[in-house]
Amino acid sequence: MTLAVASEVGKGKVPGLFDIDGTAGLPGPAPALVPTRLRAVHVGAGLAFLLGAAIASLLIGPADLAPGAVLGEIASKLPILHVHSSLSATGAVIIWQLRMPRLVLGALVGAMLAVAGASYQGVFSNPLADPYLLGVASGAGLGATIAIVDRSDLGHLPVDPLPLAAFAGAVLAVAATFALGRSRGTERSPASLVLAGVAVAAFFTAVQTFLQQQHTPSLAVVYSWILGGLSTAGWGQVELVLPYVGAAVVVLVACRRLLDLLNVGDEEATSLGLRAERARLVIIVAATLGTAAAVAVSGLIGFVGIIVPHTIRLIAGPSYRRIIPLSLLFGAGFLVLADVLARTVLSPEEIPLGVVTAFLGAPFFLVVLRQARRLG
Repeated sequence: MTLAVASEVGKGKVPGLFDIDGTAGLPGPAPALVPTRLRAVHVGAGLAFLLGAAIASLLIGPADLAPGAVLGEIASKLPILHVHSSLSATGAVIIWQLRMPRLVLGALVGAMLAVAGASYQGVFSNPLADPYLLGVASGAGLGATIAIVDRSDLGHLPVDPLPLAAFAGAVLAVAATFALGRSRGTERSPASLVLAGVAVAAFFTAVQTFLQQQHTPSLAVVYSWILGGLSTAGWGQVELVLPYVGAAVVVLVACRRLLDLLNVGDEEATSLGLRAERARLVIIVAATLGTAAAVAVSGLIGFVGIIVPHTIRLIAGPSYRRIIPLSLLFGAGFLVLADVLARTVLSPEEIPLGVVTAFLGAPFFLVVLRQARRLG
């Protein structure tokens, strides 16, 4: 942020960065300006929500493990506590090799999808924007389909080709969206990017459908991946996705103030010293890269990027200085809890995680759509 922007921010002239009597808007001469910084109560609520979801994920499962023994096993690994674990060797394997990686992966994916959704909504000034806006879902779906139908030819690879193919497909789709989304010279407007994303998604989906028709025995596996889930989660997948999600989250959290400036409008943001086109590009690339990595290991899990950011807006207000960090905490906890529901509602069978989030998110989406129409 330039000195000019910092000066305007300090004077409270940028809507969204400051609240006046608890609401965002233009400054008045009399009311005191209160910076929209993170509040301890909001952060505490997010941490408590994530911790509660994590404990539920570790305690609940098909294996009947005593809650006290599970908590004792976890406490025994903490260096500051001197607790002896009473859990059996088999129980310890279940906790550290099955439930814990599933918990960590769910938290990473949920946090990434929520933060990406909030970032897209800020960049495109569209409350209905989600992390799959630029063709990520269709590209990942096509890549996963290719890996599944050609699994016999790719079996010689030392790693599972499915997440790698899904990631490559997602990145390829977004690259095609950016190439088609040029409106004038090298510039890309938000509207042209969205339209290009729709066209790329339609093309990739058509190719995926053709491959499915040609390889009908693989349909069940393809649909299982498309519906999303964490049933095959392991530490290898955590290590695969962590660098991309970590880098994307760091960039998006660092850009949270820029999202507030972009909401003012490109002309106003430029007059304050912000290069709106460059800032928008950085945010979109970071959100898309992180989403592609998350989708590669979890499948297509929808509505997280809509439910979480809009719930936080109701709780903490419209400033992205609050929405982005809180989406990180609540998004992680939300998907972990959704995964608990997915594996317990019809136990011992497991509901696809995407079905659970869609069941929760579809009514929420209708509410958001109605509010958007009312404001429009």
